Amino acid sequence: MPSRIEDYGLIGDLQTAALVGKDGSIDWLCLPSFDSAACFAALLGDERNGRWQLSPVGAGTCTSRRYRGDSLVLETEWETPTGTVRVIDFMPPRGESPDVVRIVEGVSGQVSMRLDLVLRFDYGHLVPWVRSVDGDLVAVAGPDAVSLATPVQLHGQDHTTSAEFEVTAGERVPFVLTHHASHLPRPEPVDAEEALTSTEAFWAEWIGHCSYDGEWGPAVRRSLITLKALTYRPTGGIVAAATTSLPEELGGSRNWDYRYCWLRDATFTLQALLGTGYLEEARAWRDWLLRAVAGDPADLRIMYALDGSRRIPEYELPWLPGYEGSGPVRVGNAAAGQFQLDVWGETLDGLHLARESGLSPTEDAWAVQKELLAFLEGVWDTPDNSLWEVRGEPRHFVHSKVLAWAGVNGAIEAVERHGLDGPVERWRELRQRIHDDVCARGYDAERRTFTQFYGSEGLDAALLLIPQVGFLPWDDERVVGTVEAVQRELTSDGFLLRYHTHADGRVDGLPGEEAPFLLCSFWLADALNGIGRTTEARELFELLLGLGNDLGLMSEEYDPRTGRHLGNTPQAFSHVGLVNTARHLSGQVRMPGEHA
Repeated sequence: MPSRIEDYGLIGDLQTAALVGKDGSIDWLCLPSFDSAACFAALLGDERNGRWQLSPVGAGTCTSRRYRGDSLVLETEWETPTGTVRVIDFMPPRGESPDVVRIVEGVSGQVSMRLDLVLRFDYGHLVPWVRSVDGDLVAVAGPDAVSLATPVQLHGQDHTTSAEFEVTAGERVPFVLTHHASHLPRPEPVDAEEALTSTEAFWAEWIGHCSYDGEWGPAVRRSLITLKALTYRPTGGIVAAATTSLPEELGGSRNWDYRYCWLRDATFTLQALLGTGYLEEARAWRDWLLRAVAGDPADLRIMYALDGSRRIPEYELPWLPGYEGSGPVRVGNAAAGQFQLDVWGETLDGLHLARESGLSPTEDAWAVQKELLAFLEGVWDTPDNSLWEVRGEPRHFVHSKVLAWAGVNGAIEAVERHGLDGPVERWRELRQRIHDDVCARGYDAERRTFTQFYGSEGLDAALLLIPQVGFLPWDDERVVGTVEAVQRELTSDGFLLRYHTHADGRVDGLPGEEAPFLLCSFWLADALNGIGRTTEARELFELLLGLGNDLGLMSEEYDPRTGRHLGNTPQAFSHVGLVNTARHLSGQVRMPGEHA
C-alpha cells in the first residue's frame, strides 16, 4: 500500500517532481517532465509498479523530517537502537539531464541501511532491461534510460535492484539517479555534494526575492517554494499539481490528471507571485501564455501541455488499481475540450494584473487581449461548463459571467489608465450588459444570495469572488448576503465545499461525493475579512494553516472526518489561496472595495 497522501514530501528540479514518503520510499516520479510517463508509480498501485526505497533495515516511518531551510532539500531522519541516520533527498535544478540525488548521512552510532530500487517505465507497466555499465546500473525500456551511480555494491533479484550497507557517524554515502533518452550517450552523473551546495544556493537566492514580511512568513515562503517547484522552467508554464488520479473520494471515480497548465490556475498563481515580488515568473508566464493562445481566440483552450501543446487526450491505465483502489487511473484530461467562459475573463484579468504590477506592456500582449475581447463579446451569454469543469449539462454559471465582466473591465482600465487603444465605449456598454444580466438573472432576492447558475437552487463557493474582482463592493447587501449564505450552506465540518454535488439534479454529472476544497476555505477567509468579520477570518485562516502536512504541503481537498488529504498533491490552488489570504490579512494588499 502507498503512504497516506499527507505523508509525502516533494522534491523537484523545475521540470518534474518526485514524492518521497515518510518511510523513505519515492513512490512517484515522471521523467523527464511532469507530464511524462512515470518510472515510479507505486503511488497508484504498489511496489511492483515502481519505487525507490532507502531506509534503515527493518525501519518504518521516520522519526522526523524537514526541509533544509527555505529550500526543496528534504532531510529524513530515523533514530534506531544502534544509531541515527539521515537521508538527504533533492533534485538539482536541471543541467544536462534530470537527476535525483540521495545522500545517506550517518548522524550517530552505526546503522544498517537497505536499498530497494524497482524501475518500471510507462506508469509501472514496462520492466526495463537492467545491466551494469562501467560500474553503474543502467536500465533501458523503449525511449527511456535511467542510470544509478553509487559506491555501494548493488545486486539484482526478481526484477529488483537491492543493496544492504552500513553507515557510521560522519559518513556520507551518495546515490545519483539520472535519466536520459535511450538513443543518446549516457550523461555523466552530477557530483552529489556539489549538487547539494548548488541546489541550496539556488533556493536561497530565489526565496531572497520574496517581498512578503507579514506574520505568516514561514508558511508563505513554503507555499511560494512549492509554487515555484510546480513551474516548468523551460517555458514558464505552471502545472496544477505534480500528480494524476489521486482521488477526491477514497474508492471513488473522481480522479483526474492535473499535470498540465490550466490558464485559470496559472492566473491565480500569478497573483500570488506578483504580490510577493516575483516579476520574472510573471514575465515568463505571460510569454508562455502568448505562445499558447496564439491564433484564433475562439479556439482558446482551458489548459495546455507544458510546451503549449493543445491536445491532451484522456485515457485510462487498466493495469494500475488506483490509489487505495480508487479507479480509474487517468492520463490526460478530457476537460481540455470544454467551453469554460471564465477562462477568457481570467486570462484577460491575468494580463491586466501583470501590467498593473509593473510588467511593461507589449504590443503583442495587447493585440491578443483585444482579440480575446472580440470573441468574448459574442459568447458571454452562452452556457458553459464552469471553472469546476462539470461534466453535466452546460449552464449559465454566475461565476463565469462575473469573470467575463472582469475581463472586459480590465481592458477598459487599460485604456483609461494606460492610454492603450481600443473601442472603449463599446466595451463599457458590454460591461454594463453583463453586469445587468448577472444581477437580474443570477441573484435570488428571497434567499439574499447569488446562485450557482441562473435559476439554480444551489450555491457555489466561487461566488465569494464577486467582490474580489470588483463586480460589486464588499458592503453591498447582495455581497454580504451571498457570503453568509455560502458559509451557512456549503460549510462541512468547519470547511467549505465547492458546491453540493447533489444539488440541481447533480449538476456536475458525476457519481459520488467530495470533501471540502481547500482553496474555497481560503476564499471564505478573504470574504469574511472583506465584509469586516476579520477576527473570524483570521481564526479560519489559522485553522487552514494547520491542515498542511508536517512539511507545510497541501493537497486539493481535506476530509475533516478522517483527517486525510485528498486529491492531487501538492496542489497549486491550495498554496495560492494560502499566499493570497496571508497577504490580505496582513494588510499588504487590498482587494477592490475591501472593508477598511
